[in-house]
Amino acid sequence: MGGSGSTKAAMVEAAPCAAMVLVEGSIIALTIMASTAMARGMSPFVFVVYTNILGSIILLPYCFFYERERSEEAILTFKFLVRVFLLGFIGITIAQNLAYVGLSYSSPIVACGMANQIPAFSFILGIILRTIKFNWKSSGSQARVLGTLISFAGAILVTLYRGPTIKNHSFPSLSFSASAVAPPRLFVFLAPHENWVLGCILFAASSFTLAIWNIVQVGTVKMCPNIMKIISFYSLFGTMQSAAVALFLERNPSAWRLDLNFELLVIVLTAIFSSLIRTKVLIWCTRWKGPYFVPAFKPFGIPYASTFGCLLFADTFHFGSMLGAFVCGVGYYTVLWGEVKDGETQRLDDRRSDSSTAEKVPLLQDRDDCEV
Repeated sequence: MGGSGSTKAAMVEAAPCAAMVLVEGSIIALTIMASTAMARGMSPFVFVVYTNILGSIILLPYCFFYERERSEEAILTFKFLVRVFLLGFIGITIAQNLAYVGLSYSSPIVACGMANQIPAFSFILGIILRTIKFNWKSSGSQARVLGTLISFAGAILVTLYRGPTIKNHSFPSLSFSASAVAPPRLFVFLAPHENWVLGCILFAASSFTLAIWNIVQVGTVKMCPNIMKIISFYSLFGTMQSAAVALFLERNPSAWRLDLNFELLVIVLTAIFSSLIRTKVLIWCTRWKGPYFVPAFKPFGIPYASTFGCLLFADTFHFGSMLGAFVCGVGYYTVLWGEVKDGETQRLDDRRSDSSTAEKVPLLQDRDDCEV
């Protein structure tokens, strides 16, 4: 009995880790599938619109029919609607479009590397907006500065140095023969109409936008603790905004046509996973393990993308890209470690302040009682 109980406890403890590993692996797999869909001619703007339309259709009924047992909040205020409108505009209309256009010019390894810039951007924004208490003498603050510099160095490395490919093309004559036709690929890792530097810049801009989105999100959660309702509303607003942008930028009617093909499969899988599965897993893991558990798994996408790149796309995957992405991951963990240390220091200071206040209160109460 004791052995089975300990085994069950270990499995319960391991479940959040396994869930996050699967989530990060699924993100990379869907990113490669999205890269393939765009290589086949799908517009990134149309892709964003269709995935968010389907995601909103999934989220709204789920939110109102399955979350209504929780305490209802008077959230439909003008201030709340403005906030979710901004969340949709920043997190979907700007960030997702930048990311998928960047993907159409580069590769999933760039997506992994640049996504790890978000803590560094958040740290800089926190200092500018004075929402972060910075202390040069604190080991946490020093680590965050060092991690930010490492992250930016990794981003520069990803952008400017690609290095040799893991494996040369099997048929070198393909590079010189215009009549030669490359064999079709089931999946595409490197964009066929690549513009590497532009793709890196777009991904970096997307990460900076998401850092701003995180700041806006914190205040919104304080107004409405029901996370799923916030996601549902900002997804709806973001879908409408993205549709307006896509209709302006993508005026070719054929780009909006959907058939029963690979592109439709990618849209459906991305919408279901991003809107419901990933969201619920992240919320559950955060509640179970705390606020730093989920961010700790973000760099796991780098070894996933590197493994897929080396094994399946060796003739288009570069050593320099992998090296730069790993440097970004080191910077990410350094910033995150500094954030944890600063959080511990802040909590310790708060406890000392509370204890000193508690020591004074009884004396004041006793004096009041004597006077009465």
